[in-house]
Amino acid sequence: MDYVGRIYRPPSEARSLLLQVSIGCSHNGCAYCDMYTDKQFRPKDMDQILRDIDEAAAAGPQFHRMFLCDGDSLILPTKRLLQILSMVQEKLPWIERVGTYGDTRSVGRKSPQELEELRAAGLGIVYHGMESGDDGVLDEIVKGGTAAECVDTAKKLRNAGIDHSVIVLLGIGGVARSEAHARNTAKVLTQMDPPFVGALTTTVLPGTPLFTAQEEGRFELPGKFRLLEELRTLVAESHFSRCRFSSNHASNYLPIRSELPRDQKAIVKILDEVLARRDERDLKPEHLRGL
Repeated sequence: MDYVGRIYRPPSEARSLLLQVSIGCSHNGCAYCDMYTDKQFRPKDMDQILRDIDEAAAAGPQFHRMFLCDGDSLILPTKRLLQILSMVQEKLPWIERVGTYGDTRSVGRKSPQELEELRAAGLGIVYHGMESGDDGVLDEIVKGGTAAECVDTAKKLRNAGIDHSVIVLLGIGGVARSEAHARNTAKVLTQMDPPFVGALTTTVLPGTPLFTAQEEGRFELPGKFRLLEELRTLVAESHFSRCRFSSNHASNYLPIRSELPRDQKAIVKILDEVLARRDERDLKPEHLRGL
């Protein structure tokens, strides 16, 4: 398989075949992110994509899921995506689901009919890095979307029959907007009602605008237990029909995997106990955390 630069995928796609269909991120402006700063966004050469699909076909059914890389491949023209998905269906019939990153911009540019066509062609899930439901935070981190657009994105994907996995960042509002970030994110998640939510912890990376803001005193990452208070707010104040809610990413201090609303009271109880003790021995050690 041909990969240009560093390749990223969601944790839940660890056992998926990674097919790079675009290079970089078309937005590439989020203040906290350094994932694609070494790449200029462009579609991957179609001949190379087809060679990669042929290579995977020759290897046989080693994978049953596929993830389309890079940062926001859903931004590609629908005709191009349908061509790729058609080749996957033809040459890799054992692939049961295809996933990709997407956001308010990429979903917003697709018509309901286009999304339905993509679902029929095999696109089963879109991972959406919403990060926050607070418009003030979204503006500060240059996310390129609003809370209302996130709600619209969820509705469009649900109507098309495509699963929606939403990523939020604990701490991304800093100390200054910590409470507003947590409460407004819970409010927007309730309105979105996605089947999957993953809470990650913000890591301030050297070279990013967020790092510069931290160095200049314009951003302060909340402390460990304040981050857990944000997590408690998300669990306690988000109301879902049925959602697998997790905070078991390597960046998190307290790994949780739950089914909401079924486990809501139990998870809130665990978080309350940890917050009451304020004992760092309850938390993941720094040397075990990662991006």
